[in-house]
Amino acid sequence: MTVDEALKRKKMFILDYHDLYMPYVNKVREIEGTTLYGSRTLLFLTEDGTLRPVAIELTRPPVGDKPQWKQVFTPTWDATGCWLWRLAKAHVCAHDAGYHQLVIHWLRTHCATEPYIIAANRQLSAMHPIYRLLHPHFPYTMEINALARESLINAGGIIEGCFSPEKYSIELSSVAYDQLWRFDMEALPADLIRRGMAVEDPTAEHGLKLTIEDYPFANDGLILWDAIKEWVGDYVNHYYPDPTLVESDTELQGWWTEVRTKGHADKKDEPWWPVLKTPENLIHILTTIIWVTAGHHAAVNFGQYMYAGYFPNRPTIARTNMPTEDPSEEFFKNFLKKPEMALLMCFPSQIQATKVMAVLDVLSNHSPDEEYLGEKLESSWAENPVINAAFERFNGNLKRLEGIIDERNTNLKLKNRVGAGVVPYELLKPVSTPGVTGMGVPNSISI
Repeated sequence: MTVDEALKRKKMFILDYHDLYMPYVNKVREIEGTTLYGSRTLLFLTEDGTLRPVAIELTRPPVGDKPQWKQVFTPTWDATGCWLWRLAKAHVCAHDAGYHQLVIHWLRTHCATEPYIIAANRQLSAMHPIYRLLHPHFPYTMEINALARESLINAGGIIEGCFSPEKYSIELSSVAYDQLWRFDMEALPADLIRRGMAVEDPTAEHGLKLTIEDYPFANDGLILWDAIKEWVGDYVNHYYPDPTLVESDTELQGWWTEVRTKGHADKKDEPWWPVLKTPENLIHILTTIIWVTAGHHAAVNFGQYMYAGYFPNRPTIARTNMPTEDPSEEFFKNFLKKPEMALLMCFPSQIQATKVMAVLDVLSNHSPDEEYLGEKLESSWAENPVINAAFERFNGNLKRLEGIIDERNTNLKLKNRVGAGVVPYELLKPVSTPGVTGMGVPNSISI
C-alpha cells in the first residue's frame, strides 16, 4: 500500500526522539567515549497485529564547519546493509532506554507524585477520608526518591554514566516536564489517545478503540483503570453524597490548590488542570493519582530486568558513530572486516552493562513485605459496611483481571504477548511473590 493509504488506515507509527534529543547531540559528543543522534523510527502495523520497523533516520546537527548529517537506514538483505541496520537499531534502543528511564519512569511516576504526597500531609488531616484513601499509595516514595537522588540520578551517578543523554540526563528530564507533562494526560485513557494508540469510541469497551488491537499494556491497563475508578467512585460518593460538599471541603480544596500552585508551580496557570467542584472531578483526579502510583509505575518498572537485563536487547548507551558518518578509511575498513566488533564497540562497555544489569535487578525486585493493590483493607474501612463492600468488589475485580491476563497469555493469536521467546505480558497482574517476577502492582512507588 502507499504511505498515504497506510497513514489513513492508521498503519504507520513513529518513535520520535528527534526534537527532544537534538539540542543535546553536540554537547554529548564532547564527552569522551560516547555519542548521540536525534532519531525517528517508522514502524508499520502488519496484518498479524505486530509492528515492523521499516526505517530509521539518524540526524546530527551542524557542528563547526560541518553541515548537518542525516541518513535513513532500512532493513535490507545485503550483508553491509544488515550490519548498518543493526547498528542503527542499537542507537534507537539507547534513545528509547534513556527516554524510558528519565521521562516515562522517573518523571511521570516518582517525580510527579511528590507534590501529591507533600500537599496531602500538609493540607489534609489524618482522619480525612481522602487522606485515608490516598495514604496507602504514598509509603516509601519520598524515601526511595531521596535514595535515587543520592546514588542513581546524582551528578556522575549511574544514570549519567550509563544512559544516552549522559550528564544532561536530568536536564533532559526537566525539559520533558516543561514540554510534555500534563496532569490531564496522565490518566490512562487520555495518555493512549494523546499517543495515537486509541481513539474515543462510546460503543467500544472502556469507551476507547485501540489502534493496535493487541496492545497488552492498554488491554490489561484499561481493565485495571476501570477497577480503580469504580472503587474510587464508590468511596467518594459515600463520603460526598451531596455534590456541593466537594467545593465546600476546605481541606480538600487546600490540598488540590497546593498540588497545582506549589507542587507544580511552573505549570500553575495552565488551562488543562482539572477543576475540583464535583464528586466526578474528584473521582477522576484520585483515579489518575492512584493509577500513576500503582498501575503506571508497575508497568514501566517491574519488567525492566526481564526485558533489558540482557543488555544487547536494550543497550542504554551508544558509544560510537555510525560507520557511514564521516568515515575514515581505516574505520570503515575495520567495520567491513569485523562488523561484529563495530557492534560491540557501539554497545555499552562491560562496566556500563554490568552496572545497569545490577540496577535493573534491584528495581525489578519485590520485597517480601510489599503491599499490593486491593490486598489490604484499612481498619477504618472494615467497620464501615458500605466501604467494606466496595473494597470487596474492588478486590474481586482485581482477581478477575488476574484470570483474564492468564487466559490472554495462552492465546496464540495475541502475538505481542505470546510466542516463541516472547516474554508473557504479566506486568499488570495485581499480586506477586517476592523477588524478580515481572508481575505485581504494589500500592505505592516503593522502589
